[in-house]
Amino acid sequence: MGTVISTCQTKLPPHLLDTAHAERMTPERLAARIAAGTVVVPQNILRRDTSHITPPAIGEGCRIKVNVNIGTSASRCDPDFEYQKACAALDNGADAIMDLSTAGDLKSIRASVRSLDTTLGTVPIYEAVRRAGNIADLDADLLFSVIREHCKEGVDFLTLHCGVNLEVLESLRSDPRTMGVVSRGGVFHTALMITTGLENPLWSEFDYLLEILAEYEVTLSLGDGMRPGCHDDATRHAKTVEYLNLGRLAGRSLEAGVQRMIEGPGHIPPDQVGYNVSMMKELSRNAPLYLLGPLVTDIGAGYDHVVGAIGAVMACAHGADFLCMVSPSEHLALPDITDIIEGTRVFALAAHIGDLYRNLPDAKEREMEMGLARSTLDWERQFSCALFPEIARSIHSRDDAEDTCSMCGDLCAIKMLQKVL
Repeated sequence: MGTVISTCQTKLPPHLLDTAHAERMTPERLAARIAAGTVVVPQNILRRDTSHITPPAIGEGCRIKVNVNIGTSASRCDPDFEYQKACAALDNGADAIMDLSTAGDLKSIRASVRSLDTTLGTVPIYEAVRRAGNIADLDADLLFSVIREHCKEGVDFLTLHCGVNLEVLESLRSDPRTMGVVSRGGVFHTALMITTGLENPLWSEFDYLLEILAEYEVTLSLGDGMRPGCHDDATRHAKTVEYLNLGRLAGRSLEAGVQRMIEGPGHIPPDQVGYNVSMMKELSRNAPLYLLGPLVTDIGAGYDHVVGAIGAVMACAHGADFLCMVSPSEHLALPDITDIIEGTRVFALAAHIGDLYRNLPDAKEREMEMGLARSTLDWERQFSCALFPEIARSIHSRDDAEDTCSMCGDLCAIKMLQKVL
């Protein structure tokens, strides 16, 4: 039966036993959570015999996972560069890669990233619009054809903006927003509805979409097409109407045996993070929640990776499960490799802090180990406990410090106390 587990099934498919072990969870418990829809394990059925990775579990009781977006644009189309960025992300703690390419040979770019043997996500409407030439010429047949192609290539999860419907469009008109629609997928579907006067095909033909995804056991990531692009838009109606839609679609997906997760808002003031996470969890019956950031201030340009990581920790405290990395170049430029590395590292740290909120044994044990290493000035042990050992080692050694750090030197509190005791 594969990864799709019915609500009455409690036996875990053999290919997910390693996943249960990695989460320090019994196979029965993981199976029950997948069946209930509170955990997803994205892995296309076509990759089951060819992938050498343990597919990540995302959701209730699991380690917080990190996704990193890469992809070409019309301004900078260098597939080799994007491949290097994907490698850098995986080397620095990413659990999944999303290819958001919009220029070049898109199929070839996906194949290149897929060769890294990592969990892979895409946004098919980007390619569908490119093939159509413009949004006015995009129709349902082409969109569903591209979706099926991505599934047949082995993509593990797809971001699809199914909740952007005519009701959402009306909410945009009746309650205008400062930045309108900032999600590219959200803009495409909004423009398509305005141009044709017809409903979003992903909403009106959702059952057909589920049939395609079920055939390949691809996980549906219900995209947040109405995510706020600035704090002023965080309380506008469009976002909330889409939340309600995504909650309904999450229920239909679960009934159809299709794994699904919910994508959350972008720019949210800090006092609204907990409320938004809780509302999305409630409306979707505790479906895994996949967040971009959120960005808890709009004025951190150049440091939006830090802003996003702060928001991510706040979201994890309220139940977020999957973090989409924000890079230092967010809102400014296409990320380079340095941006990818820095962004991935701070989000890996945010994910670890999220694991501490969940009281996960691995995270707690690592913290205890670091405390013991510092109490004995055991530097090698400290480096091994650090999330990024080589960075810690290089900083410690730059002033030729040995048994203490160069900040305290001979006035090291730990060293002096050791002598006294």
